[in-house]
Amino acid sequence: MTTLRTYRRSWLVKDLVAGVVLTTLLVPQGMAYAELAGLPPITGLYTSVLCLLAYAVTGPSRILVLGPDSSLGPMIAATVLPLVAADGDSARAVALASVLALMVGAITILAGVARLGFIADLISKPTMIGYMNGLALTILVGQLPKLFGFSTDADGLIGEVDAFVRGLADGQAVPAAVAVGGGCIVLIMLLQRLLPKVPAVLVMVVLAIGATVAFDLGEHGVKRVGRLPEGLPPFTVPDIRWDDLAPLCAGALGIALVSLADTISNASAFAHRTGQEVRGNDEMIAIGAANAAAGLFQGFPVSTSGSRTAVAERAGARTQLTGVVGAALILLMLVLLPGLFRDLPQPALAAVVITASLSLADIAGTARLWRRRKAEFWLCVAAFLGVALLGVLPGIAVAVGLSILNVFRRAWWPYSTVLGRVPGVAGYHDVRSHPGAQRLDGLVVVRFDAPLFFANAKSFRDEVLRAVRDVPAPRCVVIAAEPVTDVDTTAADVLEELQRTLRGRGIDLVFGELKDPVRRRIERYGLDRAFGPEAFFPTVESAVEAFRSRTGAEWAATDTP
Repeated sequence: MTTLRTYRRSWLVKDLVAGVVLTTLLVPQGMAYAELAGLPPITGLYTSVLCLLAYAVTGPSRILVLGPDSSLGPMIAATVLPLVAADGDSARAVALASVLALMVGAITILAGVARLGFIADLISKPTMIGYMNGLALTILVGQLPKLFGFSTDADGLIGEVDAFVRGLADGQAVPAAVAVGGGCIVLIMLLQRLLPKVPAVLVMVVLAIGATVAFDLGEHGVKRVGRLPEGLPPFTVPDIRWDDLAPLCAGALGIALVSLADTISNASAFAHRTGQEVRGNDEMIAIGAANAAAGLFQGFPVSTSGSRTAVAERAGARTQLTGVVGAALILLMLVLLPGLFRDLPQPALAAVVITASLSLADIAGTARLWRRRKAEFWLCVAAFLGVALLGVLPGIAVAVGLSILNVFRRAWWPYSTVLGRVPGVAGYHDVRSHPGAQRLDGLVVVRFDAPLFFANAKSFRDEVLRAVRDVPAPRCVVIAAEPVTDVDTTAADVLEELQRTLRGRGIDLVFGELKDPVRRRIERYGLDRAFGPEAFFPTVESAVEAFRSRTGAEWAATDTP
């Protein structure tokens, strides 16, 4: 409604033109990604139409484009195909995929209503890079047989590689298909690099159809898309068995997570470029509505597309009218020209998917992780191997698990150090970064960069005791407590035990700059009585000065390397 009230007449021509340009990409990609998901090509067009219309009504972004996505295709196939009968019943596959879309829609709508946008952050960038790299390799290998004109029934990356190599060795490759597929890949990549404003996929599709007709490639063993069903997308309530729901639900959770992460990242990127504000929860509701609409019209789960949104933006799109135009043109094609893509060769669709998979891989980002932080590089590699060796759905579970474990690892073993005074610089600083920092005889200032909870409380205790051992005749330990944002009950017990241990050695344990909420929590635990009010100082400086005035200690340079 806001778009209608603020729509400018000068935007109309730009939206119409952008809609036409966008359609040239929506049609071939929609069909290609449907086949990637193991579904008939027509379902990709049905899905594109319904998700574009639904998002135009509910979506907060002016130009974000939704549709079938290369990153979701393998996840849909991994969920649906094991449930399809051995005879490959396409109607059952479509019904399962439609229920999957409805489930994804319900999950994302509920997440949006519950304001759970942070769920998309469960996958860290290093693990997402690894996941996408593994996904790119999985997609590439899975499309190679189609590119070479034959098919395999292998499962898993290693099995697919083995089946493809054996197919080549058995002479199953069709030379004409190899020529068409390879030529289409080269053409798309050259046009995208040399003439980025030219619709590379459209040019490839037109030339591929022309070559198929001109050289009668169907007679040379090249499989074609064939005539698409005529008419509008049919409203369908999918019919499945009750025992299908559990595996579909597991797949829907993974797909929803990837879809949300993709949507939030793309929405943020394009909102920044267009001056809009990101409304993450509204985006989740809108993506849910788009999935639900697709599921009721023989569609499958969708996500946002950075490449299609970029095409619409470059073509001058101003509002979601661009997507409505694209949906209308696809409907006109289905009603008036269902045979338009009859002679499109299947290797050309494989070329569309393969070039899309190459864009998923982030080799430069992987190399950057190696240079910047080895631990995150190995997280990336582990996520890659999870997808490549275990499969797409287990791979997303591995990626999420690794991200959570990485957060836990950082909280479990946070950075801790001893602080000293650097002449001419205010405050107290890490003696590792400043080897010449000054310290007071008998005083240790320790900083532990994490909240204290059950998993790291003993690590904190050990770090304090280690720091004390390195000081001759220690008399006081000051905890620079500004990074300590919480103390749970387990950590409180460890603190009390640590205080008794240090007091038994004649060493005081005091805190500087402890946040008020944490101080109140400590009071509820009764630790303020055990420590006494003299153990809490508003700043580290005040704690250090209290020790100096009490002991007369003088500053001395440290020998810490």
